[in-house]
Formats: sequence, structure tokens, C-alpha cells
Amino acid sequence: MSSVATPVSYAPAYGLLRCARNDGGGQREKVKAPSVYIMTNKRNGTLYTGVTAHLSLRVHQHRMGELDGFTKRYGCKRLVWHESHERMDDAIIREKQIKAGSRSKKIALIEAMNPQWHDLYSEL
Repeated sequence: MSSVATPVSYAPAYGLLRCARNDGGGQREKVKAPSVYIMTNKRNGTLYTGVTAHLSLRVHQHRMGELDGFTKRYGCKRLVWHESHERMDDAIIREKQIKAGSRSKKIALIEAMNPQWHDLYSEL
């Protein structure tokens, strides 16, 4: 049985690690699109806005408490809003725009997409 090396590339500008894995069927694992997202601890609770290249992985890390910082401290484990972008620099610009906005503007974004504030993690 031969082993197949997994190609790994580093994107130091964003601190990302990408792996493309061949599963034997000729298909490659998808690299997720850059995304901006909002996490909360409960409806109308504490809000956290972030950006990532791999949304499902990042949300999982928040949910499991693997990332020290704001979301762990305030228990923000519920994904309530997200937006995908073609390019990381566009996602970063959008994240900064959202962070600069008021709490009411963030709530309006959430409620336009997710009026019941359901956890969207299972839909990723």
C-alpha cells in the first residue's frame, strides 16, 4: 500500500494553512471561501464579528472553546449571520465595515438573514 503525500501551502499574509487531499476518487477537498461572520451567546446577546477563510472550521473552533479570547470569554458559540466573498481582502474590508457600525446595524443584518437567531452552523 503506497502513501500519498498531502500537498500543503501556506498563505503567510493571512496566517492560513491550506491542505488539498486526494480521497482516492479524484476529487479534492474544497477550500472554503473567505467569509465574514457574526457569533453570539444568545438572542440579542453579546456579538462577535470575525473573518476567516474556512467558516465551518472557525465556527467549530469557537463552539469547542479552542480559541482563547473574546468568544471564549463571553460564550459566543452560535453562528447567526455570515457572508461569503470571492477574495480575502474584500472580506476583511467588509469585516471592518461591520465592526465600525453600531450594534443596531449588526442586529439588522442578523435579523434580515436570520430573524429567529437560529444557529446556522448545521447549514454550512
